[in-house]
Amino acid sequence: MYFGIIVMALLAIFAVVLLYALHQAVSVLADPLRTLPFQSGWLPRQHALSRFHARWYPASIVFLAFDVEMLFMYPWAVVVADKGISAVVEMFLFLGALLVAVAWAWREGAFRWA
Repeated sequence: MYFGIIVMALLAIFAVVLLYALHQAVSVLADPLRTLPFQSGWLPRQHALSRFHARWYPASIVFLAFDVEMLFMYPWAVVVADKGISAVVEMFLFLGALLVAVAWAWREGAFRWA
């Protein structure tokens, strides 16, 4: 009666034990007080906050803006046929606001890499 549940529970336990054993087999053995969880036990070569240049942060903000745009466009594409022309007008207003944001970022130099 509960055969499927028992099999799935045993498979889950087996997977956890297998992954734990795999981690123990391939991890770097180091002093646990000096080794951070960064990069699976390898000692870090530099400070975590000094790895990226400051010019990458505006670029990441612009990327997130376009990513959020796609987040809104997928559901819109599903319902645009049902809603009609008002949905198209609303999406073009949204894209216009994003275009204003891109123009502002361009003016502020977010797209200059040097």
